[in-house]
Amino acid sequence: MPIHEKSLIRPENITSHDELVIEGVDVSGHWSTFIETRVISDYNEEMEQEIAALPGGEHIHRCWQCGSCTNSCTVHAIEPRFNPRYWIYLIRTGMESELLRDKDIIWQCVSCNKCTYACPRDVVPEGVMKATAHWLEMKGHVPESPSMTFDKIFTEQIVEHGRIEDTKVLMQFMKRTNQPLMQDWLKQIVMNIGMRLPVKWGLRSAWNFVFHPRVSGWKKAGAALEDYINEVEQHHKSALGDNKSKVATDNAGQRQLRAAE
Repeated sequence: MPIHEKSLIRPENITSHDELVIEGVDVSGHWSTFIETRVISDYNEEMEQEIAALPGGEHIHRCWQCGSCTNSCTVHAIEPRFNPRYWIYLIRTGMESELLRDKDIIWQCVSCNKCTYACPRDVVPEGVMKATAHWLEMKGHVPESPSMTFDKIFTEQIVEHGRIEDTKVLMQFMKRTNQPLMQDWLKQIVMNIGMRLPVKWGLRSAWNFVFHPRVSGWKKAGAALEDYINEVEQHHKSALGDNKSKVATDNAGQRQLRAAE
């Protein structure tokens, strides 16, 4: 489906002439504005399938380009370049290089879900945006986001101990995102909380931070959870063309079948 929205025409693709006469007619200035011809040869024919294989992107094939998502979008109201309808169009037509031109703003989705409520085809555009942001990270087009770093730290603690220690999560997050731990806002929070919490709670938190106790009987559950997470990650990577991951995923599936037999 052709795109006719003026806001989608890149400034570098527009040319005009201060002085131009065509067949005796003066068309100088804005009358001589032209859109340069584009030739796109690097299509990714698997792009829609890659996005659809990630959580949130499962229903991207339902989109019929009505524009309800963009029209209702909270971010689009203040940043016109944030255009879910257009990005879904690019994904479904395999125009990866065009999508990458907006890689720095796709992650700005605030998950208000207005687009999801407005969508008449249950595409779940909010999920597609999250899947697209995940896809950009997995393909190496953008660095890992701070939210993804936090999720990994949180998950690691759950898998290892069956619980989280807030102080440890914060310290590891600051370290991995190259932020100084001693920041004014954090000091103020600690002081405010510290004056209100009982001493017993503080001692218990200190004990948990130092010794990292594990939930009773968690070892087997943690191992099972880790196996599941690895299998899901391998499945996602295989959808993006990682042959090694595909082999690992197939082997895991065969092991499950043998166990069921």
